[in-house]
Amino acid sequence: MRAPISLFLLLALSPDAGAQRRPAAPAAPFKTPLTLAEMSHKQAVVVTSKGTFVINLLPEVAPNHVGYFLKLARQGAYDGTTFHRAIRMGIIQGGDPLSKDPAKKDLYGTGGLGILNAEFNATPIARGAVAAVLQPGKPNSAGAQFFIAVTDQPALNGQFTVFGRVADGMEIVQQISEAPVDAQARVSERIEIASVTIRDTPPPDALPFASATAEEMAGYHVVLETSKGDITLALRPDKAPEHVRNFLRLAQSGAYDGTTFHRVVRGFVIQGGMMSTRATPLTQKQESYVHTLQPEFNDTVHVAGTLSMARTDDPASASTSFFICTAPAPSLDGKYTAFGEVIAGMDIVQTIECAWIVH
Repeated sequence: MRAPISLFLLLALSPDAGAQRRPAAPAAPFKTPLTLAEMSHKQAVVVTSKGTFVINLLPEVAPNHVGYFLKLARQGAYDGTTFHRAIRMGIIQGGDPLSKDPAKKDLYGTGGLGILNAEFNATPIARGAVAAVLQPGKPNSAGAQFFIAVTDQPALNGQFTVFGRVADGMEIVQQISEAPVDAQARVSERIEIASVTIRDTPPPDALPFASATAEEMAGYHVVLETSKGDITLALRPDKAPEHVRNFLRLAQSGAYDGTTFHRVVRGFVIQGGMMSTRATPLTQKQESYVHTLQPEFNDTVHVAGTLSMARTDDPASASTSFFICTAPAPSLDGKYTAFGEVIAGMDIVQTIECAWIVH
């Protein structure tokens, strides 16, 4: 619970005496003139100096917050503001109009508030949730500022108005959360919002290879470009169509890029494809392709060059990690899903096997 408690203290942090001098709040809270239909199915494309992410807006749970966000975005009010506070793997906070001015850095976090009444709702403050920042002890004090949860923050549920959810680019949000900060969690570097553009939510992308036939999938070869050389794989969708389908999906999306061969057993297998070995986080789209697979055990024998899927003791636990046999392994036959074979680069497989050093 330590991280959510720290987050609450950050958002409720009182500014110093000088920072408390703010313009008076409007006499009446903002109420959007937009109808629910006019606000529905809208996304905000947020371009930052670290990259771009996209927010799905939720007018059905917080119409005035969404209406105010739309108003500011369309006016360009967020352009040139910064993400001024962050908790590593916790939250990022931005949208303060004062943050356009580097000379007002000590006041960041105090501007643009006192505009909206609370619209607390049942939407959890989970990874990707976008919610309104409040003044200390004042539930009806939201405004331009917002924060994004990088990880689930259940201790904050019901205390802040959630009005959106990151639909794409969570890896950028996470990267911002990892920026250097001072003792007050103020971001040391200037991470600017270049623009916030409102667009209609586009139709979902077709899932790659979703309708591909076994014959079509068999026409693909996958080349593993490794630091030791290239390994070319032919796939067997006639034996394991769903394993091949997901392997192609992961490969095409770049999910395997930057992973390593993390396990070698000489005279047995080399194993790779584990996402935790990646040098950088998966994108949201790549993450959506990572899931467990039902076994497709078949009559393919495990011999040198066989491509097969790694798993735990649970037969339905295969996900992304695969192995290539370096010798016959009959003990694996019918117990692991074989779905392809090496057709070029077996010498590279052997090089990786021989290069492995046990420390």
